[in-house]
Amino acid sequence: MRVLMLVATSVATDARVLKQARTLADAGHSVHVIGKSVPADFVPGPGITVSSVGASSVLRKEGSASLSTRRLPPHLRLARWALLPMHRNSTFTRWAHGAVEQAAGLPADVVHAHDFTALRAGRDIARTKGVPFVYDSHELWSGRARQYRPTPLQDRLEVRAERALGSEAAAVITVGNGVAGALADLHGWRDIAVVRNSFPRDAAGDAAAAGPAATTETAGTAGPTPSAEPGDADLTAGGSAPRGLVYAGRLGAHRELEVVAAASGPAQRELGLTTTLMGPADETWTATFDPGAASLVPPCPPDDVDDHLRAAGLVLVTLAPGWENHRLALPNKLFHAVRAGVPVVATDLGELAAVVREHGIGRLYRPGDPADLVRAVREAVADYPALRAAVAAAQPALTWDRDAAVLLGVYERLAAEGRR
Repeated sequence: MRVLMLVATSVATDARVLKQARTLADAGHSVHVIGKSVPADFVPGPGITVSSVGASSVLRKEGSASLSTRRLPPHLRLARWALLPMHRNSTFTRWAHGAVEQAAGLPADVVHAHDFTALRAGRDIARTKGVPFVYDSHELWSGRARQYRPTPLQDRLEVRAERALGSEAAAVITVGNGVAGALADLHGWRDIAVVRNSFPRDAAGDAAAAGPAATTETAGTAGPTPSAEPGDADLTAGGSAPRGLVYAGRLGAHRELEVVAAASGPAQRELGLTTTLMGPADETWTATFDPGAASLVPPCPPDDVDDHLRAAGLVLVTLAPGWENHRLALPNKLFHAVRAGVPVVATDLGELAAVVREHGIGRLYRPGDPADLVRAVREAVADYPALRAAVAAAQPALTWDRDAAVLLGVYERLAAEGRR
C-alpha cells in the first residue's frame, strides 16, 4: 500500500513516526511523510520519502528562532504565556493547509494522521482521495500539560472535533492502554490498537541487561562509550554497579526536573553518582532553573543516547502529577532504557509506575519528594544486579517487535478491506 503520513514535527527526531515508517517500508509498503520544517539534509532511509511544510504563524516568520530557545526577561515570559495559544493555533493551521495542498499531488492508498494536529488534514485528504485514514493519537490531547494561559473554550471545541473527526477513521491507534481507555471513555470508541513508543531490540542492550558474562560473548569488540572513562567498560556494557543517573528528554516544565536537581547533591555526596540532564532545553524555563549538582548537556542522536544510558547505569523517567496525560503516559524514556538494558528510577505515577512494578525494572519515588528520590536511587544501587536481570527478562514484552506486529496487523486489515 502507498501510505501517506502527516505529522506536524520535523520528522528527523520523531522516533515514533520513523519506527512506524521503517516497519511499514520493510513490510513492502511505500511511505511518504509530510512533516513540518524538516531539515533539508535529513535522509529517512530506503522505502521512505519525506517532504516539508513550513512552520510560520501570524507571530513568527518561517525560519525565525523560537522564543523557547532564548532566555527572556519576566515581562516577555508573561507575554509569551499569553500569546502562545494564538501562535500555536496559527502555526498548526497553516501547516495543515499546506499539507492538504501538498498531498493533492501525492498518491495514497491510506492516510496516516499523527496526533490531533494532523487529524483534520488527514480526514480531508482521505475524503478527497476516497481512501481510508488512520488516526494515531500520540497522547490524550485534552489532558496534555500546558505552558500557556488557559483556553477552556478551545479545549471544549477540540474535544468535540476529535470525537467527530476520529469517528470517521478506519482505525485508531494510540500509545498505551491508559490513553486507549481514556479515548474510549471520552469518545465512545472501541477497538483502539495500542502501538507503544517502544524501541527495536539491540544486541548491545541485550548484553548490557544480561551482565558482564554475556557481554564478552555478545558484544564483540565494542569498547567503552564516548562518555565513559577507560576503566569503565564493564559498567557501560552492564557492570555490577551504576556510576550515574541520566535523564534524556526535553528540559522544561512539568517533568520533575526541579526534584531531580534537588536530589542530585545528595546522590553525589552519599552514593557517588553524577546526574546528567540531556536534551533540548526550553531556555525560558532554564533561565530560572537551579540544576544543583546536575549537569545540563545538549541532545544527541537517538542511537547515541543508548551509549550514555549504559555509561551511567540508571535512567531517570520523571513526570510531574497534575496532568491527566502524565497519569496515562508511557514515556519514550522508559522504553529507551529497556532497549539499552538499563534499570530506571521513575515517578510513582499512573501507567508509568504500573509498568515498572509489573516488570520489576526499577524503583519508584513519590512525586515532588527529593529525599524519596534519593531513597529510590539508593535502593536501585543496592538491588542493581537483580534490576538488570529484570530488564533483560522484560525486553521481549517491552520492545518494538510486539508493537510492530500490532501496527502491521492494522495495515493488513485495511489492505484486506480495500480488496473487497
